[in-house]
Amino acid sequence: MTPAFLFLLFLSLIDFSPLQSAPTDLGDRTEKSTNVFEIIPTPRAGSKTPLLLGDIAVVDPVLKNADPCTGRGCKWPKSGRYVYVPYYIDNTYSDKERSIILRGLKSFHESTCIRFIPWAEGRRDYIHFFTRPQSGCWSSLGRQNGGQYISLERYSCTYHSTVQHEVLHALGFNHEQVRSDRDRYVRILFQNIRPDQRHNFMKKQTNNLGTPYDFASVMHYKNYDFSKNGQPTIVAKDNPRLSFGYARQMSHNDIARLNKLYKCSYDLLSEV
Repeated sequence: MTPAFLFLLFLSLIDFSPLQSAPTDLGDRTEKSTNVFEIIPTPRAGSKTPLLLGDIAVVDPVLKNADPCTGRGCKWPKSGRYVYVPYYIDNTYSDKERSIILRGLKSFHESTCIRFIPWAEGRRDYIHFFTRPQSGCWSSLGRQNGGQYISLERYSCTYHSTVQHEVLHALGFNHEQVRSDRDRYVRILFQNIRPDQRHNFMKKQTNNLGTPYDFASVMHYKNYDFSKNGQPTIVAKDNPRLSFGYARQMSHNDIARLNKLYKCSYDLLSEV
């Protein structure tokens, strides 16, 4: 069976209807925040969701990354000065979990021209946050021409950094350690990586948008992610003892490259 067939089979097992309007409240709330890679679980054995690069869902047989994907239409459209992205949050989340997701969405309003708006009848393209037992944390890469699913499993994925991480995937961005210039900054120790997870570390022809390699990015793996023997899987070339991958929120460079990709006007960035 192909990855696309397995993904469609997984979605067929999930009841996404009826869709109801999501709450409009994007007010500030507080909750525990932790490193995204401490709470993104390894895909479970027997999972019906085929994943590429750890937490990016394979929607079709073409393996996409930020550069060619955004050039082929997976960028969200801009309307005037803003990029409006409709969202819907499953009613299976608790009030606290919903507030964490909403706070993560609002954080994009504070520093970019991305504006998340509640899904309404007639909006074809939207992001749908859902949770099911053992669904894990993952997103499709870029706009998918229709309902796009972000899995944030309850208890293990509902953290501020995870929301930002998966939403950045949905906006068209890949992991930091696979970007095209990574070999200048890190060494990937394939001998220490679990064989079934080596694809998570394969370099991509990404569009880096003139931003530097960023160890503080919310999209960066930790030193020991997917290790098979307790030894590091990624080390910094300039400082092999550098610890990274513990971002609690988007870095300056995460925000800068998002604004460059979507051509955000900097006079808007103080507007919420």
